[in-house]
Amino acid sequence: MKICFPVLKDNGFGSRIHRHFGSAPLFIMFETDSRQVNSIRNSDLHHEYGSCNPMKALNNQKCDAVVVSGIGAGALNKLNRLGIKVFQSQAPTVKENIVLLEARNLPEFTLQHCCQGHRLNAACRHY
Repeated sequence: MKICFPVLKDNGFGSRIHRHFGSAPLFIMFETDSRQVNSIRNSDLHHEYGSCNPMKALNNQKCDAVVVSGIGAGALNKLNRLGIKVFQSQAPTVKENIVLLEARNLPEFTLQHCCQGHRLNAACRHY
């Protein structure tokens, strides 16, 4: 399984989860079989609000799941249509969220949890 984590800076497993999927400059990709991580740049970083293209952002790299603090409804729907599950980050780092995901302790994102613009609000789960 390949899991994607939006991050500000590549610090491997210690990378801190970025507040929002579409505005993350980097993504950490974690392979559960090999336990390896690598990073890719967000190829859709400067999109207009509401027009995030998740696969362009991921440079068309396939993944099975995304773990994120905040995400817009459009990006969530696009990822779900591709069969990619999106989970709510519950800890600040990639490593901590991997442990939670593997223990099945990360809730799946729903439309009710999505961001309403690029600001913090009650619906967003930003760290």
